[in-house]
Amino acid sequence: MQVHLNQLAMLRAEGRPKGITSVCSAHPLVLRAALRHGRVHASTVLIEATCNQVNHLGGYTGMTPGDFAALVQRIAKEEDCPEQLIVLGGDHLGPNPWRDRPAEEAMAEAEKMVAAYVDAGFRKIHLDASMGCKGEPAALDDETTAHRAARLADVAEASARRSGGAMPLYVIGTEVPPPGGADHALTAIEPTAASAARKTIDVHRRVFDEAGLHEAFGRAIGLVVQPGVEFGNHNVIVYDRSKIAELKSVLTDEPQFVFEAHSTDYQGTAPLSALVEDGFPILKVGPELTFVLREALYGLDLIASDLLPDYGERPLHAAIEALMLAHPKNWSQHYHGTEGEQRWLRHYSLSDRIRYYWASADAQSAVEKLCDALRGQTIPLPLFWQHMPAARHFADAPLDPEEVLIWRVTCSLADYHAACGTGKR
Repeated sequence: MQVHLNQLAMLRAEGRPKGITSVCSAHPLVLRAALRHGRVHASTVLIEATCNQVNHLGGYTGMTPGDFAALVQRIAKEEDCPEQLIVLGGDHLGPNPWRDRPAEEAMAEAEKMVAAYVDAGFRKIHLDASMGCKGEPAALDDETTAHRAARLADVAEASARRSGGAMPLYVIGTEVPPPGGADHALTAIEPTAASAARKTIDVHRRVFDEAGLHEAFGRAIGLVVQPGVEFGNHNVIVYDRSKIAELKSVLTDEPQFVFEAHSTDYQGTAPLSALVEDGFPILKVGPELTFVLREALYGLDLIASDLLPDYGERPLHAAIEALMLAHPKNWSQHYHGTEGEQRWLRHYSLSDRIRYYWASADAQSAVEKLCDALRGQTIPLPLFWQHMPAARHFADAPLDPEEVLIWRVTCSLADYHAACGTGKR
């Protein structure tokens, strides 16, 4: 069953809440799993890229919005996933990647980025101008944020009219957890105050109206708030619906909106289902999907080490360790403690900062070596029981390693699909 983004608020108001999973990853195998899952279930495949990951200058993936859209389209064609099921979203679109510059310079780059996203076919646009630029406070007030968001929305509107197709749907609000999860063990996360959520909507509505963007604001479907969920390097704060009774009342007064929940990774089906029922039908997930992908890769690495005399002793694990030690930028500020603690965090942290390394030549070479070694091999059942017991159905038949990896990602996607209430698991 396909549910469209602009139906979510109506379905909630009618007492028939449904959800949509937002896949926040650029890994080709994660994208393939998502597109295959969407095709099998005829459900919306919402795939989002962030401003740091993908932008008009390349981002840390080296991809422009056009490049990212082409990658999704290529994999979708290979998976026979219908185009009408696919929605591309841009997350945290604003001056964040250039906040070390004066505001006007950063906003000029943000405008170019937003135009590139919309020109490439992205139609779910999260406007995020909340972070201060050079010489400004780290977090900006609602008034400044709303004016900058309206400025970016004006660019998005013009780009959509120029490029054709549907007009953008917008998400506003920016009270989100740290990107990629927190760096420390967590005990509790306070949900957004209802008064703060109401103020964000009120200020944005007024500023958009003053800017002549009333029609654009009418296509604002979502408000980003903190529902009290989060994950850190070590643990997960699970959703507690008893804490958001007042926050839920905002949606009663603002039936145009639903809430968007960031960092829903590792919650599990029951908490995710409660989030959908309580007005958080856009469930964003990223690190969990690459975490389970890494889990499967390391499981196969162990199997190959035990099965094949010439493969070596966990060469994939060794290659990733060497790569992360040689290029610590993406983890050194996030993983703390003793040398031993940092070592296990590099590989098993829930924040999964390994995801920044898979695109490197060394990592790709190690993955290719693993897949080539196991492709067509018949894996005895006891080895799966030892290293990947949930994958035991792949035993005793010629193995396609990529299918094991896609299966593992799909297991997590299935939890989200079940929580969204759009069909059978």
